[in-house]
Amino acid sequence: SQNGKIFISKIKEQMEKIDFLMQSMLKMSRLETGIIQIQKKDRNLYETIRHAVADLVPEAASKSIDLYVKSDENIVIGHDSKWTEEAIHNILDNAIKYTEPGGKISIQTEKQELFFKVSISDTGKGIAAERQAEIFTRFYREPEAGIGLYLARKIMEIQKGHIEVQSEAGQGATFNLYFPVGKV
Repeated sequence: SQNGKIFISKIKEQMEKIDFLMQSMLKMSRLETGIIQIQKKDRNLYETIRHAVADLVPEAASKSIDLYVKSDENIVIGHDSKWTEEAIHNILDNAIKYTEPGGKISIQTEKQELFFKVSISDTGKGIAAERQAEIFTRFYREPEAGIGLYLARKIMEIQKGHIEVQSEAGQGATFNLYFPVGKV
């Protein structure tokens, strides 16, 4: 029956969410307890960004969201490419979730004096000022968003970088990731 099909697809969706949360919790505890070591090496950051974006192109396309990357293609800085890709992926994944169909997500890079900045901006629903501090916490009330952003922050901190959000409710959001420039 039609109802049965809808029910099954809803269960499948919930299972996928639970699986995602379980995987993320596992990554989180491994990072926190130092079981997983983040390895910083001089690598091309553009390639890392490209991999994270490529992975989410189908998801963005299914919502008619345009993904733009505006970046120098030769940025070699010390970072763990696998874990940094995970951090960027998590932020992009959220941006896609909270951006209306037909919206826009852009990624830009900029070399600053002490840091290399990667900005991920969306035209989504934005984040109210009073919620901006708590979105990076481990058990934020929107668990799928919270756990992904918490992991992203942790990954940046272990690499001696940091992450910040700029947003207003209804105005979209920009996540800035700062990677320290200099020797690994």
